[in-house]
Amino acid sequence: MTVLDSRALNRAALARQSLLARADAPVLDTVAALGGLQAQEPQEPFIGLWSRLRAFDPSVLSDLLTGRRVVRTHLMRRTVHLVTADDALAWRARHDAMLRQRVLGVYRQDLDGVDLEELAEAGRAVMADGEPRTMTELARAVSERWPAPGRRALGEMLVAALVPMVQLPPRGLWRTRAGVRNATLSSWLGREIDPPAPAGTDPVGEAIVRRYLAAFGPAASADLRAWCGLAGLPAAVAAVREELVSFRDERGRELLDLPDAPRPDPDTPAPVRFLPAFDNAVLGYQDRTRIIDDAHRGLSVAGARVVLVDGRVAATWTVENDDTVAVAPLGRFSRADRTAVAEEGEAMASFLSDGDSRRVRIDGSPR
Repeated sequence: MTVLDSRALNRAALARQSLLARADAPVLDTVAALGGLQAQEPQEPFIGLWSRLRAFDPSVLSDLLTGRRVVRTHLMRRTVHLVTADDALAWRARHDAMLRQRVLGVYRQDLDGVDLEELAEAGRAVMADGEPRTMTELARAVSERWPAPGRRALGEMLVAALVPMVQLPPRGLWRTRAGVRNATLSSWLGREIDPPAPAGTDPVGEAIVRRYLAAFGPAASADLRAWCGLAGLPAAVAAVREELVSFRDERGRELLDLPDAPRPDPDTPAPVRFLPAFDNAVLGYQDRTRIIDDAHRGLSVAGARVVLVDGRVAATWTVENDDTVAVAPLGRFSRADRTAVAEEGEAMASFLSDGDSRRVRIDGSPR
């Protein structure tokens, strides 16, 4: 079985993520191709798409949100993701059990003795009037029936798990600050969520396997689970295995992939790219060594924005009050790398400031 080293896996991941070359694809198609973008920080998906698309116009993504073609919703790993409306409706029921278990992992003691089906019914009844509500407002509306758990536990369980919700605009629009107001997914989109598949079948799970590999492969089953949070996918993997090709990584893990998916030459040049906080190009794997060193793995879950140099996480970056993009290298930059980082940083500064700034500061390399 062919062994793919870390550099080969890196170039494959970058190609799938449109990080080897910016794509000309429509924004909606890109959101779908990426399997969604992690979006608990509302402005970060705009940065992620700017780094992947040529001539990206942030107003297009805002229009897709207000036009109800993409939504912000709890999905993979119980994290807020920006996904297409079609994917939200198709995937939500398949994630239901995982979402409940993840909320219970935090609030199990608080919710002890609460019948979750009764709680779900009460939550749906409150939301039936079509009025958007904050999590606090929804929890307050049912707290008389369940006074013991506390409103935080009730609200989290309702909004993140029991009642499929979307976070309404203006939350998530370009350069807009807004709190979270929730509406039910079905009322916002005017369509019902796809029902669970009949027992013994898992067409959605099989589709998720294919979609994951298209966006992140080659990858191991553990990587797939780390991305979506779903534990019950071995049967789905087995069902589509004959469609797939197999490799091994340097640790000996089996990696699966779609046969015709891009796997570029490992020597393919990789341009500098600035990634947003919690970008799935980094978070989409259990083994993240194809893109970030283990020594820096904590950055991927700490909300640091990172810079890719030669395809790997090589720096963090922030934006200062005067719209200067400040880059903090994690190691030494060559002169060529420093120039390339400065050029891409200038373009990022211009994007974020509407052309008012092209200021970049690259801090000294750590000793």
